[in-house]
Amino acid sequence: QVQLVESGGGYVQAGGSLRLSCAASGRIFSINAMGWYRQAPGKQRELVAVITSGGSANYAGSVKGRFAISRDNAKNTVYLQMNSLKPEDTAVYYCNAEGVNTRVVFRDYWGQGTQVTVSS
Repeated sequence: QVQLVESGGGYVQAGGSLRLSCAASGRIFSINAMGWYRQAPGKQRELVAVITSGGSANYAGSVKGRFAISRDNAKNTVYLQMNSLKPEDTAVYYCNAEGVNTRVVFRDYWGQGTQVTVSS
């Protein structure tokens, strides 16, 4: 059984920083890509950033230059450093592991979500 456990969300004033972490546990052989999505109230879930096992990263335009995604393949953990936070960054942030290979199944997994609230 694969689980994604997120941590690091919270409340911060505009201009502040937060760091999210997501650790995948279980009998994991490999993970293709890991990323962060977010969903604000009344809006659809959107991609924030994604990073491949080789370290290639892509970002949503709205966070480029402010957020940085990184990954520790040995620990099956992905991080999201969020700087210069804005009120519009307020959302529930979800961790995603794409193409998780356990040698039994090959599928995607989602974390439970962590709330990020940025006050103006």
